[in-house]
Amino acid sequence: MPDIAGLRACAIIAAGALLLGGLGWDTPARAAGSRAGLAATRVPVPGTHPSWAVPARRFGASGVTAGTVNLRVYLASRDPAGLSGYAAAVSTPTSALYHHYLSPDQVTARFGPAPAQVRAVRSWLTPAGFTVTAVRAGAAGAYAAARGTVSAARKAFAVTFAIYRGPDGRLDRAPQQTATVPASVARSVLAVAGLDTARHFMRPGLPPPGPNHWRAPPCSSYYAQKIATGKPTASGSHQPWLICGYTPRQFRGAYGVSSAGMTGHGQSVAIVDAYRAPAMLSDADKYAALTGDPAFLPGQYRQYQAGPFRLAGPRECDAPGWYAEQAIDVEAAHGMAPAAAVRYVAAGSCADADLANALAAIVNRHLASIVSDSWGGQEEEPIRAVFDLIFQLGASEGIGFFFSSGDFGYNSPLENPFSTHRQVDFPTSDPWVTSVGGTSLAVGRNRDYEFETGWGTLFDPLSASGGAWSPPPPGRYPEDYRYSGGGGVSTVYRQPFYQQAAVPAGLARHLPDGSVSPTPMRVIPDVSAVADPNTGMLVGLTARQPDGRTYAFSLARFGGTSLACPVFAGIEADAQQAAGFQLGFANPAIYARYRTAAFRDVTDHPLGPRHLFLVRNDYTNPATRMGPLVTVLASLGINGEGASALKAVTGYDDATGVGSPYLYVQSFMGSAGPGARLRAGLGP
Repeated sequence: MPDIAGLRACAIIAAGALLLGGLGWDTPARAAGSRAGLAATRVPVPGTHPSWAVPARRFGASGVTAGTVNLRVYLASRDPAGLSGYAAAVSTPTSALYHHYLSPDQVTARFGPAPAQVRAVRSWLTPAGFTVTAVRAGAAGAYAAARGTVSAARKAFAVTFAIYRGPDGRLDRAPQQTATVPASVARSVLAVAGLDTARHFMRPGLPPPGPNHWRAPPCSSYYAQKIATGKPTASGSHQPWLICGYTPRQFRGAYGVSSAGMTGHGQSVAIVDAYRAPAMLSDADKYAALTGDPAFLPGQYRQYQAGPFRLAGPRECDAPGWYAEQAIDVEAAHGMAPAAAVRYVAAGSCADADLANALAAIVNRHLASIVSDSWGGQEEEPIRAVFDLIFQLGASEGIGFFFSSGDFGYNSPLENPFSTHRQVDFPTSDPWVTSVGGTSLAVGRNRDYEFETGWGTLFDPLSASGGAWSPPPPGRYPEDYRYSGGGGVSTVYRQPFYQQAAVPAGLARHLPDGSVSPTPMRVIPDVSAVADPNTGMLVGLTARQPDGRTYAFSLARFGGTSLACPVFAGIEADAQQAAGFQLGFANPAIYARYRTAAFRDVTDHPLGPRHLFLVRNDYTNPATRMGPLVTVLASLGINGEGASALKAVTGYDDATGVGSPYLYVQSFMGSAGPGARLRAGLGP
């Protein structure tokens, strides 16, 4: 697509920049003047002083004056305001620039770092005592890598160092202050990684260990096929057994894809995870054959590797744990859009920098127009600005990024053992991505939709006598809490323009610590789809067998927003096929369809005020299929309590967003281009 020029285009871009002012995209230049006495000569770099580097966590009284510092100075866009405006304009259906995307070369020339920025960074680091060891080019993820001493870092960044107990439990070196850079290079510096030595890892959603997680009987092929008549009642009646594992064909029926007749033909979906499962393609083809779907055609599935693999050990990133994540993502995306191309991009590790490299490779090479990401960490992310830039550059090319919202509710320490305080996940909270939350889904005998609730589960064990559930249903929080969909209010990003008419002001101002923000903030998720493992998907993968020695293709049931995200990404591929053009950054189009038949409103009590339950059996050791069986009652639709509660209510909510897809794919049929009306009956 050629560049758009002229006064009219400039005016639209300027308007978009004003709209996007609420996104809170931080650069060192924006932070100038925030520290008294430094504004004239030095500029702070956000994210360089970790919140855990506090006196209470300090180890020893002496500072650190010796050692080696390996860092990356990420390079900023040459025109950050212009990029934000253009990315918004090409993503907004009412804009005259809608889907006038740029090529990677055009993006690099227009918004990538200029050669002068690289020279400026080099001329600053070298006299300070650093050696620039590598320069990575490209618009997305560009950086200068450098090595030097602690003394060189003190000089270059005007910081001192100490040892602290880091978030990974290790003793880590970290700056005692926020790093600053000379004002002369501030506009060239986007973020700095490597000043602290903590491991900044992202986590996949609900990954298993190496062995398979075997399903215990009985279970149902569709909702309420089998009733647990031999178990105690709940809410006055016997409850259904859980689902053995839905198939993609059942999801396509429930979410309106089958009736739309779309297969994702001509579209491309990229999936980013760490590492690469050894038998992914053959596993996916075997799985498709077992579930009645077509296998991949030659060239339809391709794998890429973004950097060498590292940090693969069990106490590091645990590479085998990511193999199941890849299987869920690939098989769910392929199942929802069987004719779409799937491009798997393997990050070198679960470290934030390696995952950012994989995302940047997709943008710089335009490997796909839809990207599914089932991983995340905390909003206190040192290179958050790097992810921001990648997502905006992708939007300018017509690439939409989708992220799972998380599997621990509002991430309070009562729900998430990795969290120190109540907070939302990142990158899913970034305003430039689509955050996909989780539901519990009931699919009927004929692959028809019956109901959904917000995903949140308490487990009530069977009493020793077998005659009651103990404690009485629906259980106690947090003692009986198991898992739930992520959501809540960001403490970093202000409310983006597309949420202004949909998200209640009281919700957008209510911060996770209980305080009230003076301005509305970004709320997640944006949309939702099936995630509850009790109503999860059947997945096929090569896994360790019960004998502990051999490996073979096996079936298991998985869930989490790790499932919801690729399910919705596959549906997005179907919607793009229906539209006839790349939809790019999806949120403006999604919120334009809020309160239409494109989405079903999901609530915690779809069948009235009573609670909903499923009964499940598990092996005592699911990896070896060893008994005796353990029976529990799973209570649905309970996502935290008190300040941690995420409630699915009528309208937009921070548990399920605008809802789950219904006639979403159909709403794009007949879209002739920018400003086209939605399909009759589905919106203005």
